[in-house]
Amino acid sequence: QVQLVESGGGVAHVGGSLRLACTASGFTFHTHIVGWFRQVPGKGREGITSISESGGHRFHAYADSVKDRFHVSLNDARTTMYLHMTQLTYTDSGNYFCASMDQSDFNGEWPDPSSALVTWGKGTQVEVSQ
Repeated sequence: QVQLVESGGGVAHVGGSLRLACTASGFTFHTHIVGWFRQVPGKGREGITSISESGGHRFHAYADSVKDRFHVSLNDARTTMYLHMTQLTYTDSGNYFCASMDQSDFNGEWPDPSSALVTWGKGTQVEVSQ
């Protein structure tokens, strides 16, 4: 069964760090683009970062709100994606989801969350407090 499972969420202090993990089962990330999204109550999912590999090159993208503070990486087996979050602020609080789709289906933008082209995890909650 193809699925993604997030872990590592919890409570962190302002200025602190957390590392989230997104583990795939039933597939690997070798030919996929994978990303982290954040959602707060009443708002849609905000793209935080994405990572993909092609032709021996690795590509990253970060939202301006997390650039230079968050770092995305993959394990050697390409079954787990990590999000290392540092210098946390209150606005980093939210439910963090990971998503994956085949690179051949990706046209530069993530489709609607309801798209059958995307596999989503169930999310992990992050709360940043004083």
